[in-house]
Amino acid sequence: MRARFALTLRAVRVTGTVVAVAVPALVGGSIRRLRYDRAAGRRHIYQRLVVLLMVLGPTFVKAGQVLGTRRDLLPPALCDELSLLQDSVAPLDAAQTAVALAEAYGAEVDEVFASVDPRPVASGSVASVYRARLRSGQDVAVKLRRPGIERTMSEDLALIRGGAAFVARLPLFRGVPVEEVVANMAGAILGQLDFEREADNLRRLRKNLSEVPRVWVPKVYPEACRPRCIVMEFIPDLAVGTADQCSPVTRRRFAASGMAAMYQMLFVDGFVHCDMHPGNLYFTRGAQVVVLDAGFSVQLSDRLRRLFAEFFMNMAIGRGRHAAEIVLRSAAKVAEDADLEGFTVRMADLVERSHGQPASEFSLIAFAMEMFDLQRRFGINAAPELIFPLLSLLVIEGTIRELDPNLDFQEAAKPQLMRGLFGTDGGRPTLG
Repeated sequence: MRARFALTLRAVRVTGTVVAVAVPALVGGSIRRLRYDRAAGRRHIYQRLVVLLMVLGPTFVKAGQVLGTRRDLLPPALCDELSLLQDSVAPLDAAQTAVALAEAYGAEVDEVFASVDPRPVASGSVASVYRARLRSGQDVAVKLRRPGIERTMSEDLALIRGGAAFVARLPLFRGVPVEEVVANMAGAILGQLDFEREADNLRRLRKNLSEVPRVWVPKVYPEACRPRCIVMEFIPDLAVGTADQCSPVTRRRFAASGMAAMYQMLFVDGFVHCDMHPGNLYFTRGAQVVVLDAGFSVQLSDRLRRLFAEFFMNMAIGRGRHAAEIVLRSAAKVAEDADLEGFTVRMADLVERSHGQPASEFSLIAFAMEMFDLQRRFGINAAPELIFPLLSLLVIEGTIRELDPNLDFQEAAKPQLMRGLFGTDGGRPTLG
C-alpha cells in the first residue's frame, strides 16, 4: 500500500511537471513552427522534450540517453537532440557522502579504508567517485551509489513502462516495438545500479582487453567492494583534454588502440562496453587508453557475435549482398509485407558504395544512419542485442576521428575480424 501511494504521488508530480514545463512551450512555439516549417517545428518539439527530461530528473535523463541511441527506430533529429543530454546532478556533499558510506559499509568503513577524501573527483546521477586509501596502503577510487537512487529510479521506470503500454496502443505507433524498446532501455538503466555486476564487468574487460596494447582498465579490489560501492585502482591525472596536448604520432596511437579495444570486444570476445563516450574513455600522457564505467555492457551470444563479425567483414571487402542477407538473418522481426529483395538490393548498394570510399570520407555514422533508414522503410527490426554494440561503435567514432582523421575503420578491423571468425590474424576470408 505504501509503495503504491509513493508511486501515485510520484506520478502526480511528474504529470504536474509535464503540464507546467512542456505544454505551454509545445503548444505555443511548436504549432506556429509546424505551420510554416515542419522540420523546424519538429526540431523545436524535440528540444523542448530534452528540457523536460532534464527537469524530470536523473531517471528520465538516463532514459533519454539510452533511447537517443535507438537510431534504428527513432527519427535522427530526435536522436541528435537526445544525444545532448548530460547528467547535471550536483555532487554529494559531505553529509550525504557520510550517509552513503554508512549505507555501503556500516561500522566497518574504518576497517576497510585508512582515509576517504570527502570531495568527489567525479559525479553523475547514479554515483559519485572519491579518492581513498585502503588499510593495505593502495590508493583507490571509490564509486559510491547515491542514497535513495534505487527507489527513485524504480518508481520512475514503472511510470515510463506504463506510459509505453499506453503509447503502444495508439494507431500512430502500430508496428513499432514500443514496449520492447522501453524494456531494453529500463534494463540498461537498472543495470547501472547493479554495482556487483559492474565490478564483474570491469574484471572481465580488464582480462579481455589485456591482449590489446596500451589499453588500461582499472583493477578492481573485490575484498573492498560492497553491493553499493565499487573500489578500483585510482588512475591519476585523468583529464578530457589530455590528447589535445599530445603529438600527432601519439594521437594516432590513441586512435589505433581505442579502435583495437572496440573491435576486440565486438568481434573476438562478444562482451561489449556500450557507453564509450568521452567521460568513460580517457588518454594518458604515456599513450595509454583508459576505459572506465562498465555498468552498461552487453554479452552477445556467440551466434550474434559471429553474425556481427561476418557483416563487418563483408562490408570491409565490399560483398554487399552477403552483408544484406546477414542483416535479415539477425533481425528480431521482419514485417509480413516486407519487400526482402528490395531491401537486399538497396542494402547491397550501400555496402558497395561505402567500400569504394577513401578512408577519409567513410563515416560509420553516415553508413549506420542509411542502414537504419532502410530497415525502417522495409520493416526490418534489428535485434536489440546487436543495436547497442553497433551504437557503441558510433559513439566512439567521433573521438577517434578527432585523434586520427585518416584512420581506415574497415581496414583497422581486419586483425580482430580474422581472430573472431577464424582464430587467426592472417589468411583469406571465405565467407558464404
